[in-house]
Amino acid sequence: MDALFDILTVPQLCLAVSIAVFAGLVKGVVGFALPTIIISGLSTFLSPELALAGLILPTVVTNFMQMLRQGARAAWESVKRFRVFLGFGLVTLLIGAQLVRVLPMDVMLLVIAVPVVSYAMLQLLGIEITLARHSGKVAAIAGSVAGLMGGMSGIWGPPTVAYLTALKTDKADHLRVQGVVYGLGAVALLFAHLGSGVLRAQTLPLSFAMVPPAVLGLWIGGRLLDRIDHVVFRRATLVVLLIAGLNLIRRAVFV
Repeated sequence: MDALFDILTVPQLCLAVSIAVFAGLVKGVVGFALPTIIISGLSTFLSPELALAGLILPTVVTNFMQMLRQGARAAWESVKRFRVFLGFGLVTLLIGAQLVRVLPMDVMLLVIAVPVVSYAMLQLLGIEITLARHSGKVAAIAGSVAGLMGGMSGIWGPPTVAYLTALKTDKADHLRVQGVVYGLGAVALLFAHLGSGVLRAQTLPLSFAMVPPAVLGLWIGGRLLDRIDHVVFRRATLVVLLIAGLNLIRRAVFV
């Protein structure tokens, strides 16, 4: 606890806990955005590196909870179905984690955010962009983009969700696949940033402290999810995707 207060004041800790609860709630409803919300919120009063460290452990825990919500067998079927996306994503995530202090993040954020925002807006306006079937090439490209983005910023939700939405994945599969993708990616991110030095003895207390409030928020969000239908879920997903993309643009342009 003393190590935690070396990083945060009491008011900052309360704010960080509130951010983690809200991030977990949103993730419980739409399946993603927890890293985006946590890093956006924490980086308003902490360094970007410390904010990135803070999201890693809650991301690992909540994604495995989401992945296993329908059981291990269903999760394994999702792994097999999206193996190309996962494979390319994991490789590029490890590469991106080592580039976090080399490449300009504002450029990377814009490259990812602009297509994501455009996609979400078109979908919400009723102009559908869909994929008729799984394509190995498209899966490899989408996985590579998501992995590189995740390694550099801890955020790989927007390109992943855009890909799943374009495939018209139903609500249960959408959430489970997100859990599988993010869960495996989060473990890779954990080890990658143990290697990069972002996650270390001085930053681990913050990351541990974010886990319980994030889990509480996930539980609340899951209760809300069970009460909404697929159409509402899809629109909610697109709205959160649009907000996440706009926030990435804000970070790239103004931060």
